[in-house]
Amino acid sequence: MKRIAIDMDEVIADALSKHVSLYNQKYNEHITSKDLNGTNLTDLRPELKEEIDRLIADPLFFRDLGIIKDSVKVIRELMEHYQVFIVTAAMEFPPSFNAKYEWLKEHFGFLNDLNFVFCGDKSIINADYLIDDNVRHFKHFIGQ
Repeated sequence: MKRIAIDMDEVIADALSKHVSLYNQKYNEHITSKDLNGTNLTDLRPELKEEIDRLIADPLFFRDLGIIKDSVKVIRELMEHYQVFIVTAAMEFPPSFNAKYEWLKEHFGFLNDLNFVFCGDKSIINADYLIDDNVRHFKHFIGQ
């Protein structure tokens, strides 16, 4: 059976909406997710990079994210034909591990815990396919 590795943030979990909301609250701005199409907050406000990154560094940031529409349904359907793994680069924000794990258990508890992969560099993932929102993860990925 072929394997599919699926990223968490911005593929099944809506981290962007929360990040933008926290940013807007803190800096009294009105940026929308659409304003970030093809870019990110730190590109728009490079002078605030450290402060923007700190918003995500909160250990609880990932615990209450919204779920991307239809992601549960799609993953259940994929499981009929593939081994499915949720792969998240949690080591970019190590304090996020517990919140991400709890979020995955709440929304994707039908997956075995062994199918949750917390890593840094996704090139170590041995899968046939990778579904990810960040092109940098495809650079050294061996599959498609």
